[in-house]
Amino acid sequence: MKKILLSLFFVPAMVFAQTKAVKLVRDDANKKVEVLVDGKPFTAYIYPGADVLKKAVLYPVRTAKGTLITRGWPLDPRPGERVDHPHHVGVWLNYEDVNGHDFWNNSNTPPSAKGVYGTIVHTGIKSVKSGKNIGSLVVTADWLDKDGKLMLKETTTYTFQGTDNQRIMDRTTTLTAADKEVLFKDVKDGMFAIRLARQLEHPSTKAEIFTDASGVATKVPSLDNTGITGSYRNKEGIEGEDTWAKRSDWINLRGQIGEEKISVAIIDHPKNVGYPAYWHSRGYGLFAVNPLGQKVFSNGKQELNLKLAPNQSTTFRYRLVVTSGEVSDNAMNKLTADFGKIK
Repeated sequence: MKKILLSLFFVPAMVFAQTKAVKLVRDDANKKVEVLVDGKPFTAYIYPGADVLKKAVLYPVRTAKGTLITRGWPLDPRPGERVDHPHHVGVWLNYEDVNGHDFWNNSNTPPSAKGVYGTIVHTGIKSVKSGKNIGSLVVTADWLDKDGKLMLKETTTYTFQGTDNQRIMDRTTTLTAADKEVLFKDVKDGMFAIRLARQLEHPSTKAEIFTDASGVATKVPSLDNTGITGSYRNKEGIEGEDTWAKRSDWINLRGQIGEEKISVAIIDHPKNVGYPAYWHSRGYGLFAVNPLGQKVFSNGKQELNLKLAPNQSTTFRYRLVVTSGEVSDNAMNKLTADFGKIK
């Protein structure tokens, strides 16, 4: 098997205080694995089935103080939330154009019949491990085309750890083509993402309309900005929505929910395809990194169109850091450097 080898199992490092015990609780009956750090809920891997979600996700996600940082809708609606993009649930990894199939926009309330959708089906849990300093979860999934035929095999390793004020999740996903070539066409919507709580969005006074590759338009209305505090910052010091379509090692979203200052950061890995990736960082709460959308983000100056031959693999690694409090650029660079040391 020919491979683009970009990942193996790894142990992330912390910037702050001593790490806490991590416990993973497998609940097959409810199709989830709960993740607790120092006895407190952090997140859960949920795979409720295609009648509920067209992919498995991490949901919800909490800070060390227990504050929810992910949007509740459509699974658990909360007052004042946006109700756009029903496919934006928790933390996920997928892509908008894989052999012409849209895995990103697929949901049970599709905006139009124009798209050709693919579905990611959870197929098994290979390993669940708790630990004094770190916990891990290894799962498998199949990427299926519109006819239910196998396109890609997925193996994903999640690792979790935390301190008194910080939580870290690292995701390593290996995708292996089945018996046909697979083309990831350069498009906008991808690849590793989180949909944030309303309070962590950027304040906005105007309505927006976003159009996907199939020409489907989604209206995102203007809402009350009371308590809306989010602001992106990347490694190069670019702020706000200007971080969109810029390459960078990391983006750190700073905001506040109630009295709690919160940082939500995503870090790219130097062995990923397309590194350093372009960022699909939207002010309305979608926070994503897309290593494969080069033609779109560069206005046609660059083009990737990643191809996998039959049985060929590629691996993507990303780190999510959720902090109760502020995180400096120096601390972000330290987290990034530690992540980059992983082979």
